[in-house]
Amino acid sequence: MNLSDLTEFLVKCLVSDPDSVAVKQLDDEDMITIEVLVSSDDMGKVIGKGGMIANSIRNIVQASSRLNDGARVKINIDSF
Repeated sequence: MNLSDLTEFLVKCLVSDPDSVAVKQLDDEDMITIEVLVSSDDMGKVIGKGGMIANSIRNIVQASSRLNDGARVKINIDSF
């Protein structure tokens, strides 16, 4: 499972409308950027109180990256 699929799976488990989740991966030389788009109604569910859920998603994806290839991962979460 690649990093964007892992991120998409984690986010879709949290939101009430999983069909509205869009995940896009951008590879750079030394960093992988993952863009996550969710509906504005689900933004609070993905961010969590004080950003705890978003930080947990980032930690899980970063740990998976370290186990596979060691690339740094940046996850941006936005709503539409």
